[in-house]
This record gives sequence, structure tokens and C-alpha cells, in this order.
Amino acid sequence: MAFSSVLVANRGEIALRVMRTVRNQGMRCVAVYSDADVMAPHVQFADAVAHIGGCPAADSYLVGGRIIQAALATGAQAIHPGYGFLSENADFARAVVAAGLTFIGPGPEAIEVMGDKAVSKRAMLAAGVPCVPGYQGDDQSDERLVREAGALGFPLMVKAAAGGGGRGMRLVRSATGLLEAIRLARSEAQNAFGSGDLILERAILRPRHVEIQVFADQYGNVIHLGERDCSVQRRHQKVIEESPCPVMTLELRERMGAAAVEAARAVNYLGAGTVEFLLDESGEFYFLEMNTRLQVEHPVTEMVTGLDLVQMQLEVAQGLPLRVEQGQVALQGHAIEVRLYAEDPARDFLPSAGPVVLWSPPGGEGVRVDAGIVSGAEVSPYYDSMVAKIICRGDTRDEARQRLLRALDDTALLGPASNRDFLLQALSHPAFARGEATTAFIGEAYPGGIEAVLPSSADLAAAAVLRYLLAAQRACSQGIAMPMELRNWSSAGDLMSVVHLECAGVGHSLQVQPRDIDTYQVGDEGLRSIVQVRDLDAMQCRLIVDGSTWCARYHDTADGSLYLSVAGSGQFCLVDARSRACGGDDRDAGPLIRAPMHGLVMTLDVANGEQVEQGMALLTLEAMKMQHVITAPLSGTVARVTAAVGSQVALGEVLMEIAAGEPGI
Repeated sequence: MAFSSVLVANRGEIALRVMRTVRNQGMRCVAVYSDADVMAPHVQFADAVAHIGGCPAADSYLVGGRIIQAALATGAQAIHPGYGFLSENADFARAVVAAGLTFIGPGPEAIEVMGDKAVSKRAMLAAGVPCVPGYQGDDQSDERLVREAGALGFPLMVKAAAGGGGRGMRLVRSATGLLEAIRLARSEAQNAFGSGDLILERAILRPRHVEIQVFADQYGNVIHLGERDCSVQRRHQKVIEESPCPVMTLELRERMGAAAVEAARAVNYLGAGTVEFLLDESGEFYFLEMNTRLQVEHPVTEMVTGLDLVQMQLEVAQGLPLRVEQGQVALQGHAIEVRLYAEDPARDFLPSAGPVVLWSPPGGEGVRVDAGIVSGAEVSPYYDSMVAKIICRGDTRDEARQRLLRALDDTALLGPASNRDFLLQALSHPAFARGEATTAFIGEAYPGGIEAVLPSSADLAAAAVLRYLLAAQRACSQGIAMPMELRNWSSAGDLMSVVHLECAGVGHSLQVQPRDIDTYQVGDEGLRSIVQVRDLDAMQCRLIVDGSTWCARYHDTADGSLYLSVAGSGQFCLVDARSRACGGDDRDAGPLIRAPMHGLVMTLDVANGEQVEQGMALLTLEAMKMQHVITAPLSGTVARVTAAVGSQVALGEVLMEIAAGEPGI
């Protein structure tokens, strides 16, 4: 059962994280890649690589046979599935073993039971583990689900029986939205997990999402490594995780830990797993699901226990006993993790894709970064939108939180939209700082949605000077040598340039006047600032704006876009307003329905000539594993449809056109 070469059947940050431990253990690591990942960091890191197919996961990372053939061809003796993709696929685990390879995970029987929410819930009820009331029967007809929902009462959750990660899950507050929620959840589940089976559960609206990390070996030893609070979520997907849980007591940890261990024993579990619970305000907890794999948020457990969970997985898979007993597990300090997503919080967290023009991760004491991107890489629309995780540890919860705030402020992800600025807001929110966040946190803290962070007057003044200097550098590089003392000098008197900047659709025309070799006056109708240049290199700068230090990392593109990550402020993309105007951008023009993201057209719900009402569903896009319904912004007639089912569309691409009013009017 011993092995020395491991293929990681995954991509991105998780592939890199697993490979680092594999290599630290003296083993050889093998990567697989799709057409979209030819130059990906995990491919560059590996000792050997194998191509497994096209860009969509269904053509590559979800094709188990190709992954097994890649392992055999490259001499790998074991396969680590990471998380997502085939990590909870029992048939894949069986096929790996049948091919004479070691599957680094639990047995297929445990995956099968716990991978189906209906079956797992029945098993947990039989084992005496507390569960949320609901319906998990075999009859999957819409009529039966509607009837059971009526008996259960609203609000309730419609959930995919297979898989997890928030996909195939909908909160239904009344009977009115039930059938649409069933349709969307079933379609999303079928596409993500290959099964459209659903379960219903009574919705517990303000719980904490608390999970217990369990580990088991083949000798009957089962332990837990404490808990993680994963309550801060959007679209039922985790955003911030921490260990320990802020409201955990020794007595509650003992009860939840015992229930989690019992859940693992009930299915003869092996290796790393996570038993997830909902913890209500009274202190009662209910089984939610078991993830039969390593979790995205496992680093917070590693940072408070001092254990390497991947190393433990490798050891257990080779037949070794667990390296620790329950009595030796102790949680030291506090750790908090944030997930850095390529998405736009101000647009309901829509996923974003495109080139990463600058990636600059933080460092420092107590800071850990697990990332799968580099500057110049591409965030693909084919896979999950998480690109990195930043984790910080401290002796206390607030020390960990403050370190994480500093680390995030020092993080630059420029190119695609990201949730970095939102994470800074969430970590600073009084409710989170007090440890009071539940799964309702985002909805309660931001009832009107997330507002985009816009540049301040100081940001605009500094950006205008930076744009002016970069343009001057380009001009000088194309001309003859010029003494530094003649820079900004003119025989005609003071020079004055106008810099046109646009951010989030708002244009600014700023006058930049040099005062001496490194001092500038910047003004428009309501702004007068003095900007002094202190340091400027190819990636970062330090300016003094009206006496205050302004520091930023930046990237200037050939098309006139200036990307900024400003310390203590935010991340912005400032475009040349003149080129935007010349380009005749009609993105917001009247009845054109444009794609709000890169994605795959899953359904077309209307046709040419059809009457539509405002709010009616027009089509469904799938992007980064989630389905998004595009609705009509006005009532009228479908004048033309340019989208086609099964086609990939780009951000801003015209999908259809709606003519306002009745036909012929």
C-alpha cells in the first residue's frame, strides 16, 4: 500500500497545496490539465504532467477514465482527488482501486452514503445523530415535492441530494416560488453532479454553520480535530471561515465532536472528512451533510492544531495509524480564512473572468496564502471562481482578524473583479468583530446589496499624476535623451495637461500642472490637490497627496486602463474616458440584453416575436458552476435572439433585443 508518486486530480490552489505536502514528503507529484490550464501554476510546479481534455470540466477534470490512464502512463501509484470535481464520486474511487492504484480518501461505500443527502440523512437518523426535519424520499416527482413542502411549511430549503458547495440549493420563502426553485435546483444539480435528485429541509434562518473535522484510520481509530465556523456565506457558499467557533464551549464541542465521530463510525469512514452542522441560537445542532474529502477551509484547522492534514491523508492511505489520539488534540490560538473570489459583489457576486494583470500576495508573521494564480494568468469561466485563500493566525481572535485585515489590504488582485474590498468591509463590520455572524450575516449587514467601492478625491488626484508620469515616461523612452532637470520645463511657462479618467461609469477630467520636478497641482471643478512623487517603479508607487501618504500597486495597459490597488482605500480600474467615448460603447443602451458575465447558455425561455413582461425569465447562463437566470428589464416584444443554447458567451455580448410596447407599435 506504500506509494512514492501521487497524481493530483485537480487544478488551481488545491492542486498546488496538495503537491507541496506530497513533495515535502519526498514523493513525486503528477499534475493533470485541460486545454484552459496549459500554463497554469500547478502544471508548472509538478514533476510530471498529463493532458486530459478540453476546457469544460465535463471534458477533462470530470472524466475519470482519462485521469486514471494519466496516472498509469506517468507512473503514479496513488491519486489524490483534492476537493470538487471527482473527489466525492464513488464510481471514480472504485475505478482507481480497480486499476491497482491507491485512492487517497474514504472507501466508495462511505462516499456513496454521505454523497447523497437523502441516504446520508436516513443513515444519520438511524445512528442517532440529530437532523433537520425534512423530506428525503425516493419519489422525486414535482407533485410529491410540492405536497411534502406544503406539509413541512415555509421557509424551506430545496437541495441537491448529491454534491455540495451551494450548488443545486435554493431558499424558498413561500409556495409561490417553489416550482421555479425546484426547476433551477434540479437543473443545476444535474449539470454539476450528474443527478437531479432533491431533498427538502425546514429552513433554519439564522443558524451558525459549524463543522467538525474528523479523521479515521483502518484500525478503528476515529478522532475529531475541533470545529470551524463557516457562517459567512453568499449563495450558500462559504466566504469567511474560522477556528475555533466564537460561541463554542467545551461542553458543546464535546457533544458536537462525539456526534461527528459517531457519524464517521456509522459509515466505516477512512481518512479526512468533515461533518457539517447547523447550530441554532438555543445551542441545539442538526446534521447538515458530510463532505467525504478535504475541505477548502482546512488551513484554519492546520493553523490552530499544528497538524498537516494532507500529510495525515497520505499516511492513512498507506495503512499507517493516526499520528495523534483524541486526548492529544489541542486548539492553540485562533485562525481566520477568507476566500478570494473573482467576482463582483456590487453585481450580486456575479463571477468574473479574464486576465490577471497583477497578482501580489501578502506576507508577514502568521500569514498563509494558498493561491493558484500568477500575474499574466487567466481566470477561466469554466471553473470555480475562487482563486486564492488568505489565512491568518493570532493568539486571540481579534489579533487574527487584525492581521487578516492588514494582509488583505496588502493584497493586489488586478484584472478581473474580485471580492477583496468586500472582505475588508465584512471583517471590519461590528457584528463580525464581535463574533456574532450567522448565515444571515451578509443579508442583514448589507440589506440593500453591496455597494461598489469608488475612488476618493485623493485616489483620483494621485491616479491623474500617475497616468501623467507614465505617459511622460513612454514619450521620453521614444525620444532622445533628456536631462532630468528639464523634465516638466517649458519655455512657454507652466505646462498643463488634462487627464481623462472613468471609473464605474463616472468620468473625471483632471488638470495636472507641474510645480517642480516631483510636485504637481491637480484640479477640476471641485478639487485642488498638491501631489508629490516620492517613489515610482514598474509595479508600485508612493505619493504624498495634500500631506498624506498614498501608496498603491498598479498596472498600466496599452489600451489606456490603469489598475490600482490602493492601501487603505480599494482596488479600481480607471479607463481613459476619451477612448471609451470614441469607442461608441453602447453597453447600457436601451433594450439590448447583454451577458452579465462569461458563461454557457443553458436555456432559452423566449423566442422571436414573443411578448414578455418585466421580470420574466429570458434565459439561463451557467458560469463557474452556478446558474443565473437573466430576466427582462422591461415589458415588450422579443425583437431578435442572438444567443443559442450550448454556446459560450462573453461578458457584454448581446444575447437578445427587446422592443418596448406591443407588437407593431
